Amino acid sequence: MPNKKTSVSCSPPRPCFLPPCRMSEPLPLSYVTAQEMRCLLHWLSGWAPAQRERFLRDLVDKAVPWKVLPLLEGLAGLSMQPGKPPSIFECQMRLWDQWFRGWSEAERNEFVRQMEEAAPDLAARFYQEVAATAGQA
Repeated sequence: MPNKKTSVSCSPPRPCFLPPCRMSEPLPLSYVTAQEMRCLLHWLSGWAPAQRERFLRDLVDKAVPWKVLPLLEGLAGLSMQPGKPPSIFECQMRLWDQWFRGWSEAERNEFVRQMEEAAPDLAARFYQEVAATAGQA
């Protein structure tokens, strides 16, 4: 039986997960970012009204970055009292802050969009608070 030569291609295969002409569309969230958002929305559903208010203030402060006073208030809140461990809510707020800082602007907007679905009342108040800061400088 004659020996047939098989040709081997050394060129890398085209990735099959991205369509070649659709690169201008936003890519889906990374798995980690999507899980962070899901976790945060889950926490939000279980927070007491006062905790939701604190989160809302923090979200507005992050959305309107030119406000200096909230940054100073936030730094004051990071200090821990000796001998007293942080509450679960305080740990959640610290994680929220770390996650938010790592998200792109598109990811931050996606979180607000998801919040509109999960907590429409809070999302509406968020938009009202941000709009109220428009005249302040």
